[in-house]
Amino acid sequence: MIELRSDTFTRPTGGMRAAMATAEVGDDVHGEDPTVRRLEELAADLLGKPSACFMPSGTMANLAALMSHAARGSKVVVGDETDIYVYEAGGASVCAGLVLHPVPTQADGTLALNDLAGAFPEEPEDPQFALPGVLCLENTHNRCGGAVLPVDYLRSVRDLADQHGIPLHMDGARLFNAAVALGVPASQLSWHADSVQFCLSKGLSAPVGSMLVGDRDFIVRARRARKMLGGGMRQAGILAAAGIVALTEMPGRLADDHANARRFAEGISSLPDVELAAPVGTNIVLFRVAGGVTWQQVVRAARDANLAISELGHGRLRAVTHADVGTEDIDNAVEILSDVLDGLRKERRC
Repeated sequence: MIELRSDTFTRPTGGMRAAMATAEVGDDVHGEDPTVRRLEELAADLLGKPSACFMPSGTMANLAALMSHAARGSKVVVGDETDIYVYEAGGASVCAGLVLHPVPTQADGTLALNDLAGAFPEEPEDPQFALPGVLCLENTHNRCGGAVLPVDYLRSVRDLADQHGIPLHMDGARLFNAAVALGVPASQLSWHADSVQFCLSKGLSAPVGSMLVGDRDFIVRARRARKMLGGGMRQAGILAAAGIVALTEMPGRLADDHANARRFAEGISSLPDVELAAPVGTNIVLFRVAGGVTWQQVVRAARDANLAISELGHGRLRAVTHADVGTEDIDNAVEILSDVLDGLRKERRC
């Protein structure tokens, strides 16, 4: 099976497995796991923040961040195509008592400054209005095809958040993909946000975990939120050891994934009835099929032919490149998709 549904399907490297087998451990809930502490120090240093917390998942990391920034009854200003709004099960409302205030997401993954400004009430002293408590961005942007937010744009949103006195949280699940695409350190992107979540278990290939970084007081609050949400882990150094390898060895190879995504996009764009749905910025390819063939038919037929792809809203198909997919796999995937579409068209004519 050529696995292109997501980079969450990456398997830990041999180096990760060796590090996990020999990891020094302790009770992390008590702050006594030395390997977790090393991972947290490394993550904070790479992103230029004072402190970090190891989380079981990106969903929990985002939720803990929102709980730590915003009071119950306040608003989370967020894009209507972001993972926090679409894919995190309404946790901000259910668990944290926060109101999700969606604003339109632009095709490039940005949120227009005018739309963001409109989320702030003209009369904030009026008790009828829920007040914004935190503003969120996503970088790279999943549902916009792995789009990278420009540094100048991040600076503008930072200025807007400062004008209104609220924190800026960045869902940077694939932040290192953004940094590689722009050719800048990850810290240059995280500098504009008060807090950042990034995943170890996507393109960085660790089996489990995400990091939440920010200032020390924020991380103290986030640890309490993590415990409340059931995310306190004990001898978590076994997992953190893989995270250390992920951060020290894997970011440099993300450019290969980006090149493979472009290769796949170029290959399928020449096929009849296939149209790219977004520019390829990093490791995500979004596309549509036409000619009377549905995305459901394509997904099923492709899987039968040993190619796993998925749907990502609005009838778009998604393919995500990662460390377990090489150039030969990409070429084979294009050939499989060509055969699948040809077969489906023939079935339709019959």
